[in-house]
Amino acid sequence: MQTERVIEHITAWLRAYAERSGQQGFVVGVSGGIDSAVTSALCARTGLPTLCVEMPIHQAMNQVKRAQDHIAWLQERDPNVRMEAVQLTPVFDQLVTALPAFEDRSVMELVLANTRARLRMTALYYFAGLLRFLVAGTGNKVEDFGIGFFTKYGDGGVDLSPIADLTKTEVYAVARELGIIDSILQAKPTDGLWGDDRSDEDQIGASYPELEWAMALRENGTDPETLGLTPRQLEVLAIYDRRNAANAHKMTLPPVCVIPVELKG
Repeated sequence: MQTERVIEHITAWLRAYAERSGQQGFVVGVSGGIDSAVTSALCARTGLPTLCVEMPIHQAMNQVKRAQDHIAWLQERDPNVRMEAVQLTPVFDQLVTALPAFEDRSVMELVLANTRARLRMTALYYFAGLLRFLVAGTGNKVEDFGIGFFTKYGDGGVDLSPIADLTKTEVYAVARELGIIDSILQAKPTDGLWGDDRSDEDQIGASYPELEWAMALRENGTDPETLGLTPRQLEVLAIYDRRNAANAHKMTLPPVCVIPVELKG
């Protein structure tokens, strides 16, 4: 990958999109992870106002510190960057108290994890509406178009997606070229929605390089039976296929019930 040229391409694309849409800048939720760090740095490179919003909800302190350190690093480099910290933990707790509990704890935990993401989306659009900014998405290619590893109308609710055509491996290459701080480069990828230290790999059961391999295999239309795959490769492919099928509804537009013309006459 021609990393420098990719960075310039995304930067120009972001700037042109904002200008065409008549918006003044970008708002990015910064979590302390690699994807939001790269997205916010790319938005900042446009020279347009960029608001980095830190939104902890029972967040691990190492994640909070990485987010704050990254934003401080960005602000030193780009005068167009500013920060807002929104403490969403009390809002989340109050909402949980107001809603009925569910007996199945595993289902309840997943629903509440997604609720965190949707609260953050609401906060981002609050600032976007006030400032006439665009909400920049932080999803990468595997998450957004491979296994659907995002929350529908949560971190999937965005105005534009600058890194969604980059695999996680490519995102890391861009991050190194941009000079993203070491603590983020070295951290395990995590969505930060569970209030503990579980990583994306813990949740998915496969690493991003493994998932990238599976995605490329499916995109190329290669017949796995011709490859003599190892037991682990077969397991990863099954994980990818299962998540791709289960989350297909996230990766397509909502279905529309089309009314026959004769019924409208």
